[in-house]
This record gives sequence, C-alpha cells and structure tokens, in this order.
Amino acid sequence: MAGRVAVAVMMVVITLSGRGVWGGDPDMLQDLCVAQLTNSAVTVNGFPCKSNFTADDFFFDGLAKPGSTNNTLGSLVTGANVQRIPGLNTLGVSLSRIDYAPGGLNPPHTHPRATEIVFVLEGQLDVGFITTANVLVSKSIKQGEIFVFPRGLVHFQKNNGKSPAAVIAAFNSQLPGTQSLAVTLFGATPPVPDHVLTKAFQIGTKEVQKIKSKFAPK
Repeated sequence: MAGRVAVAVMMVVITLSGRGVWGGDPDMLQDLCVAQLTNSAVTVNGFPCKSNFTADDFFFDGLAKPGSTNNTLGSLVTGANVQRIPGLNTLGVSLSRIDYAPGGLNPPHTHPRATEIVFVLEGQLDVGFITTANVLVSKSIKQGEIFVFPRGLVHFQKNNGKSPAAVIAAFNSQLPGTQSLAVTLFGATPPVPDHVLTKAFQIGTKEVQKIKSKFAPK
C-alpha cells in the first residue's frame, strides 16, 4: 500500500510540473488561499480566500477505502478536489479514486479544465480516448500501470476483469469538471429539444424519449 501511495504522490508532482505545458489552472500569486466555499458574496474564477484556516482544510481521507459500486454502471468516482479539500484552492491539482465492479464502466465523458493521469491500484481495465479527428486511442492496463487522457477529449474506463478494480486519477486543476456525454445530452435541465437529438443521432422521437426517461433528473 505504501508503494501505491508513493506512486500516487509522484503523479501529483508530475501533474504540477507540467502545468505550464498542459494549460491547467492559473498560477497562484500567494502561498495559499483556502477556499471559502459557503456564505460568500464575492464572485471569482475559483473561490475567495477565507481568513482563518486549519490543517483540516488540507486533509481528506475519502480515498482510503473502496466506494460502493452497486449502481447501474458498476462504478463510483470519489473526488478529492477543492470542494472536498478547501486548501487546494489556487494550487491547480486534485485527485479522484475510481472503483469498478467486475464489468463496471466509467462511461464516456470529458474534463474541460484538466488533463487526467490514472494509476491502477488493482485489477485490469480497458481504457481509451477519442481525438478530435475521431481516432480511438485505447489500451488494456493493469495494476501498477499508468495511462493519460488529454484535456477535454472524450474518454472512458471499463473493468475487463472478473474481480473489482480501482485507480487513482490525478488532474492539473483544483476542479477539473466532468461532462458525461449521455447525461449531458439526454438528462439536461431544461432538456435538449427532441428534434436536435433525433437529427444528431439519426433516430426517431420515440427512441429519444425512451433514452431521456433513463436519464431524467430524480
């Protein structure tokens, strides 16, 4: 376990060192700016700094244990971003843990504000991203291996094994954002007009409404 943690820390260092190349969050102008997440009238591109902070603002233990994958997709993403760790504000880095049941899928999605690099804690996965020229770049990865998803490109991960799998993902943004394609298109509020989706996907209105019913806000 200690070795896995060390590798995860190295991933964060790599992410930080590449910020200028990868185009992550803007550089900070002070030592720290612990996020004031609530009750602030100030609007900024990020979060305003709060006047008092403690060590707990820089701490999070939510990635230590596997999360429940008992859901439709068989996967769970546990984020460790500025919303969970206020001390990450302006630091341009965050992590996530992703757990997968056998056959579990982290469906096609994008991170508009960050490149992602994953380190496999356990199991084996089929991973890939799609370029703007519609070229699929994919590979099977296993415990101890790393794969990179360039910023903004659609990508996915699927557990191709018969046992649970897990990865630690690092991002060069304090809040990378996630847009899951299916939820974005078929579960938006207000909804994307049916005629837009029927033409885009070359399917009928009934098919669009059926898909929308699966992603309707609850």
